[in-house]
Amino acid sequence: MKTTVSALEGNRLNLFIDGRFVAPASETYVDSFDPTTGQPWYQFAQADSGDVARAVDSAHKTFNDPHWRNMTPTARGKLLYRLAQLVAEHAEELALLETRDNGKLLREMRAQMSALPDAYIYFAGMADKLQGEVIPVNKLNQLNYSSREPLGVVGMITPWNSPLMLLTGTLAPCLAIGNTVVIKPSEHASASTLALAELIIEAGFPAGVVNVVTGNGAITGDALTRHPDIAKYVFTGSTETGRRIAGNAANNLVPCQMELGGKSPHVVFADVDIDTAVNGVVSGIFAAAGQSCVAGSRCFVEAPIYDRFVEALVARTQQITVGHPMEEHTDIGPLALQAQLQKLEGYIASGANLGAQIAVGGKRPNAANLSEGWYFEPTVMANASNDMPFMRDELFGPVVGVMPFTTEEQMLSLANDTHYGLASGIWTQNIDRAMRFANRIDAGTVWINTYRSSAYMSANGGFKHSGYGRRGGFDVMREFSRAKNVVIDYSGEMQDPFVIRLR
Repeated sequence: MKTTVSALEGNRLNLFIDGRFVAPASETYVDSFDPTTGQPWYQFAQADSGDVARAVDSAHKTFNDPHWRNMTPTARGKLLYRLAQLVAEHAEELALLETRDNGKLLREMRAQMSALPDAYIYFAGMADKLQGEVIPVNKLNQLNYSSREPLGVVGMITPWNSPLMLLTGTLAPCLAIGNTVVIKPSEHASASTLALAELIIEAGFPAGVVNVVTGNGAITGDALTRHPDIAKYVFTGSTETGRRIAGNAANNLVPCQMELGGKSPHVVFADVDIDTAVNGVVSGIFAAAGQSCVAGSRCFVEAPIYDRFVEALVARTQQITVGHPMEEHTDIGPLALQAQLQKLEGYIASGANLGAQIAVGGKRPNAANLSEGWYFEPTVMANASNDMPFMRDELFGPVVGVMPFTTEEQMLSLANDTHYGLASGIWTQNIDRAMRFANRIDAGTVWINTYRSSAYMSANGGFKHSGYGRRGGFDVMREFSRAKNVVIDYSGEMQDPFVIRLR
């Protein structure tokens, strides 16, 4: 694998089209910044509409090439299994690339990379499990069956917060089914996706099965989402951007699968061990510096323990170490984007003006060794209210609002009072209450006495403004394939040509 941290430092990274690295037609390159220093550390290629067209054309031709189109499902599964081996072999370098690009903890990235091979192995086993069915119909002299086949070229626009983990959940099933792919990674974290493209070729996939075009959303993303030869779009990111992508796709009647924003409720009842619940809330909002679509950024605590819980949460938050993501003792690294700093400060000031209490944090750290990076202290806002902007909007940072509730009905009303519906969590020892919550909460994922736990074997996705479509499990195999109905008449009889056969 040539795309490594040492190879990239101070250099340029090209597009990956038709199995090789190629320069952008415009010869334009853009700085990619290291969040720990605020300084550029490499440059990525800015693809224009012509570059995107080349990538889609490569994917389209490869999709129709007999070498790929007629490859058996078992053979595709073996390629995915080989890719899993290569990802495992290069896991450390992939983790280093992502940490350098987006500032997330190296130990978090190592955990993600060590799990990725399992996903490729899982979907390798799915390659020959996508089956049709024979359908019993009211015509004894007809055979009616359905089959499933690949869609074609799938366009994927991926985020910066966990590029490979979030890509794998859709890329692996796409390849297992026999689709081809054009990926546009976030302009804030492109390196690991291009490194993976190298490994895909090394695994034996034909050139053109996976193509990567880098660049910003306004040029590269817009060109990709308007291309007429894309069969489906996959997007992970903000709801605002998702709307634009869906609008572009609708002009070509192309379906989308979207995982969008979240403002997830995290509920704590009085019957739990407070320290255990605090640890869960910390995991839900402060892990990854809150830069997660499922972040539990609204915390509702049963009134009898509210004061004790806030006190314990503040004490635990004060123990969190903000520092360089490569250091083992660091708990929170920098934000990935400089613009997030001003955004968080504005929302926190607004909340304080409206009556919320900054119980801890709320500012950039004072440490001299962190002054150049995009660091922000983990923040607890007590006495919050659902009508405050920081409780309504997705912040994508380490900020949690905490407020009390008195009854289960009030809690459900508060928890569901959001445009989003991606995830939710509850801490309680009462299984009846937990099941009522799971049934009535308007969110695609419900965590009970845990949070931020995921598996490729289960289908997940959002409700409301958090998106649509499902990823994971067997459901995702249907997302990236299409059903075809085949009817065979073996009666040998001449039918009335002017009457439809319904019986």
